[in-house]
Amino acid sequence: MSIFAKIRSFLLNTVEEMKKCTWPNRDQLVESTLLVMITLVILAGYVALVDLGFTSFIDWIIK
Repeated sequence: MSIFAKIRSFLLNTVEEMKKCTWPNRDQLVESTLLVMITLVILAGYVALVDLGFTSFIDWIIK
């Protein structure tokens, strides 16, 4: 089997598999995006607070 036949077969199989996928509608996509953004803000705040705490602790130890 030539390389071009393999590429063609791969692309055809990919198209067939993509037809089987279910894609989110606009409302689901917006909801998921907002959930991810809120989660990132919460996690960023947590990491910032932990970093501030460790920095203060290290400064207290050094001084």
